[in-house]
Amino acid sequence: MTGTRLFERGRLGAQLTLVGEQFLTHAVKVLDALNTAGQALNRKEGLNNDVVRIGALPTAALGILPTVIGQFHKQQKDITLQVATMNNTMLLAGLKSGEIDIGIGRMSDPELMSGLNYELLFLESLKLVVRPGHPLLQETVTLSRVMEWPVVVSPKGTIPRQNAETLLQSQGCKIPAGCIETLSASLSRQLTVDYDYIWFVPSGAVKDDLRRGLLTALPVPTQGAGEPIGILTRVDATFSSGAQTLLSAIRKSMPA
Repeated sequence: MTGTRLFERGRLGAQLTLVGEQFLTHAVKVLDALNTAGQALNRKEGLNNDVVRIGALPTAALGILPTVIGQFHKQQKDITLQVATMNNTMLLAGLKSGEIDIGIGRMSDPELMSGLNYELLFLESLKLVVRPGHPLLQETVTLSRVMEWPVVVSPKGTIPRQNAETLLQSQGCKIPAGCIETLSASLSRQLTVDYDYIWFVPSGAVKDDLRRGLLTALPVPTQGAGEPIGILTRVDATFSSGAQTLLSAIRKSMPA
């Protein structure tokens, strides 16, 4: 259809090329146009409920949205929230096409941020977490010892994976064969809670589990000040009252 390659295949499966990412943006616009047409028909039938569409990084969704949504719906019971988790590239494309109203993610390269606003919420660091009864907690913890256990990490090409590899390389280590690579925060969490996996995870995703004692952070120093996570919106966006209320709730959920 396009006359050029949209995907490159590697060990981890198909990855979008730059042309593929551009094509995806246009394809999402087509789908959004169809969705808009459907919404127009619904309005004619008297089904015009306020819907707010949110896109978020998987770990950001786990760390931020449960509290925000719970508080939001106490006051806004009739507003429908559609929440999708995705990687940052897909999130930016969805915002630009209008498929998403509000994004929770990372700032990207200038060409990908064109037409978008970014508002910093917090900095999240990398944590290595385990279940409270993990045998490693009875030892002196070093990265080389950590790598003798099964690990759960984000896929290659993601910021959390890059941070994990940088940390390990600084100590002459590398991610072991037989690791679990996934973007699913819920799967990663369950594996870590139920088994002896070590999860390399952004701190925001596990703050409540650490506070409640459901997970324990290994005493391994990590590098840098942390990765910025923020609100992403279109520059030309016009928000419904529901979306404005949700944005306010997200901002208020951040510690002062």
